[in-house]
Formats: sequence, structure tokens, C-alpha cells
Amino acid sequence: MPSFLNGKTVTITGGTGSFGSTLAKYLLKTQVNEIRIFSRDENKQDQMRRLFKDERLRFFLGDTRDLDSVNTVIQKTDYVFHAAALKQVPSCEFFPMQAVATNIVGSQNVITSAFQNEVEGIVCLSTDKAAYPINSMGISKAMMEKIAYSFARDYQSSQTRIAVTRYGNVMMSRGSVIPLFIDQLLSTQELTVTDPSMTRFLMSLGDSVDLVNYAFENASTGDLFVRKAPACSVKNLIAGVALALNITKEVKIQNIGIRHGEKKDEVLLGMEESMRSVDMGDYFKVPIDSRSLDYEIYFDKGQNQALSPQSFTSGNTKQLNPEEVASLLLSLPEFNSYLAERKN
Repeated sequence: MPSFLNGKTVTITGGTGSFGSTLAKYLLKTQVNEIRIFSRDENKQDQMRRLFKDERLRFFLGDTRDLDSVNTVIQKTDYVFHAAALKQVPSCEFFPMQAVATNIVGSQNVITSAFQNEVEGIVCLSTDKAAYPINSMGISKAMMEKIAYSFARDYQSSQTRIAVTRYGNVMMSRGSVIPLFIDQLLSTQELTVTDPSMTRFLMSLGDSVDLVNYAFENASTGDLFVRKAPACSVKNLIAGVALALNITKEVKIQNIGIRHGEKKDEVLLGMEESMRSVDMGDYFKVPIDSRSLDYEIYFDKGQNQALSPQSFTSGNTKQLNPEEVASLLLSLPEFNSYLAERKN
């Protein structure tokens, strides 16, 4: 973990979720002064308090939709990790205004409070579904990104730096399909699959933490960061899970069809973003489009850039075979912990 967090106060919105609790565990290994966990789930807060037993953790009950409760936790904070969101695609499809209330209005509250309280930095966690969004969840997260960029443009002289990280499916996180596949395989049930040829990015919780840390260390205000994550087809994911579980018999699959709002391939960077991206090694950085509203200056001369030949998608990134998927899964503490819990 970066040393610049030593002695600092950090707020994690959605702090009891998969990412938030993983980040808290990493932060507790540093010399951070205080970690503020902000969420609306008092039961998960109590579980987290008992699990970590560290006085540096403070718990704040509230909702990002409520600006007063947001201001309470962010005042006198140095850094903010904004992870609170509605993340389930089908749920957001059926209740789009709930996605608006949390992912858009709630995010605006967090960002507004961060700038008003002059925090040093805020990173907003987004998703591959925000690139070329076709569902309510992706649209609401894309709007969250736009709000972040608007603050970066309007407050360029502010001491507060804001950055966005966009990431793909996080393995073993809340809502991940992998625990479902594990349960179905171990109980010899048919595996329910939307489309075996569908591809998805594969990131670990540790990778997602590394991504936001990288953004904090390397961002100019308004930058977008994505990790060059590998991917695999759903078919290879199933085969990889079976290999990791030492299951050699044929797996029975029931195709249930693509669910509401799903894509065949996910997109981390669109073509328009790719043409502005900077290759940072393991990451891409997309600097903010800082042009003003004075469009008159572009009538005679536009931007001298050609579109990238392709987007960065789960269909054209590095593809993992079943053996590589199995090796990756077995390296995850969350995967092994889940298996251990099932045995007990």
C-alpha cells in the first residue's frame, strides 16, 4: 500500500461491501490513522467490527442519498474511496430510479462533499458497463463518471484531485457468478448459464485495490484508469472452476439465455477513449477532455486525432484457457476461504 496514506484519515463509502472490506484489510496493514466505514447496513458493520477488531476502524451509518450523513463522515477526511453503488444489472433494469438515486444523486453528494471539505483526493469506482452503456446500471455509472469529470473541469485549481477507475467483473465479490458455479458443481446440479460464448473480464479483489491505489498515486484530476485485465468465455470459466475443484466428470449445462441488459462482450475502453489513452504498462490512463464550451474555436479546426482501430473489450483482450482460469482461482484467498466455509 502507498506510504502517502500514512497518518491520514480515509473514508470508504460502501465500506461493508466486497471491495470496501478488502480495501479496509489492506489499509490496516499501513500506518493509516483512521478508516471510516460508511454504509447503510448495520449488521454488516457489526460483523466487520468483530472481524477486524481494530480501533482505527470507525463506523458511520448512513446513505449516500442523504447529503447530511455524507457530510458527517467526509468532514476532516483526507482521502475518499467512493464504492457505494447499486451493482446488479437486472435489479437496476427493473428499478432504474433506484439506480439514479444511489449511483447518480448519491455520487454527486459524495463528490460535492469531498470538494467542499477540501479532501486531498477522491477515487470513484466505476464499471465496464459504463462504456457504451446499454442497461440502467451502466447508464447510471456513466453519469457518475460525467459528474466526476465536470467537477474536475470546474475546480481545476482545487487542492482536491478526483479520478475514476473502471473495472470488470471482480471474482468472488458480491454478485459474482463463481460461488454459484461452485455450489452447483459440488451439489451435482446443472449449471445455469446465460451464454457459454459470452466473455467477461477477470479481476481479483486485490487487483481492484491495486487499481484504485495506482489511480491515487498517478492521477491528475479528472483522469480515468483501467487495468489491462485478462478475460475468458463463460464456457472456459466453468471448465476452470471444475478443474480447480478437481471435478473430472462431464458438466451438465442449462442455457437460460442472456438476462436483462447484458452484453455478449464487456467494454473497458471505447474507441473514442482509446484514441486519447496513455499506455501505463499494466494500466491505461485516459486524461480528461479539458476543452471548453467555446465551440467556435473548433469550427475551422477540430482535434487532430484518428479513432483507435478498436475498443478494449473482454473479447479482444488476453483470453485465459481453463487451466489458466483454474490456476488464477486457486491463487485467490477468497476462493479458498469460500471452499473452507462450505466444508465446515
